[in-house]
Amino acid sequence: MKRIAYVVALAATLVSTGAGQQKIGHINSTAIMKKLPDAADAQKQLDIIVAEWQNELARMRTEWQQKFEDYDQKKLIMTEARRAEVEKELRTLDQRIADYRNQKFGQNGELFQKQNELMKPVQDRVFEAIQEVATEEGFDYILDQSGEILLMYANEKNDLTKTVLDKLTATPVQESN
Repeated sequence: MKRIAYVVALAATLVSTGAGQQKIGHINSTAIMKKLPDAADAQKQLDIIVAEWQNELARMRTEWQQKFEDYDQKKLIMTEARRAEVEKELRTLDQRIADYRNQKFGQNGELFQKQNELMKPVQDRVFEAIQEVATEEGFDYILDQSGEILLMYANEKNDLTKTVLDKLTATPVQESN
């Protein structure tokens, strides 16, 4: 409901800011991507890579679990030095697991990079098609309704950036007491 109110408010603002009628359209990029064969191929490649990485993580966790269970069963008969050594091995293995997970799935990890590498050409093609359709059919704005509302296209004639900057630079800044 909030999202609908936001879209209505945005549309009302866009219509009221221009001289005359503004033409606004919307798309669902998720639906578009699902129907493109090259997007499906890219997703399959990503799925294969992710499955390999998840299998490696599972193997590493299993190895850690086995070492821990072995340690837990034998810790009472271990010397203090051996106990410390095994505990250090467990911490090192745990850190390797965390590092691997971050390297592959972290914010700037390999998954992010692979997604960009494989999906960017498809996304660029979709974006170009959106721009072409908007221009050919005379739309001023195209919104994407698939998730968060995103402005996918805006006609340059409606860009007020320079006007706002001119107003800000022309008006002297008044200091408050």
